[in-house]
Amino acid sequence: MVQITRAADLTVIGANGGGWVSATGTTSPQSPLDQPVDPWKPLGAVSDDGLVYGFDEDSQEFTPWGQTSPFRTVVTKSVRTFKLTLWETARVAVQSIMYRIPEGDLAPDPDSGLTSFAETASPSADRRAWWFVVVDGDTARGFYVPQGEVSDRSDVTFKQDEVSGYEVTITAYPDEAGNTVYHTDKLPATPVYTGS
Repeated sequence: MVQITRAADLTVIGANGGGWVSATGTTSPQSPLDQPVDPWKPLGAVSDDGLVYGFDEDSQEFTPWGQTSPFRTVVTKSVRTFKLTLWETARVAVQSIMYRIPEGDLAPDPDSGLTSFAETASPSADRRAWWFVVVDGDTARGFYVPQGEVSDRSDVTFKQDEVSGYEVTITAYPDEAGNTVYHTDKLPATPVYTGS
């Protein structure tokens, strides 16, 4: 009888995690277990929907005449995204992300204490560096996006029985090396397969 190999410690549950943002060109932390420091800015509390790492790919199949199965496939589009809902909407870094406004422009007036800004009808590019971490006990996954931009924003609801949040999707763009996402993981070792 065949024995099925299973190892619960090789599963990853997004039990906890977080995100940070900085200017493009900022290097990533060395480990997903390291605390990011300035110039990284925390995104604060994330909704319990966690972090969604998205894959959007298209391909072109080439089927030779006289056959019904392709003999070659070429990837024609490969996009990586990160989607999360930011709950700390009063945090300056989060406001800056949502409205594409530099953090310095969100400083309150020293006399009135009010923050004022306008949303433009012609937004410009707003690329930043991003660092996301998913933690499950001693297991951790780190995702470094050297050049990413908020490419989609959801509506914002203000309601008595729910927390307002900024649901954003960050699209990863290629850096100078042609890479979109760098992975740094702390994972348990996979046992050597012995056939049983």
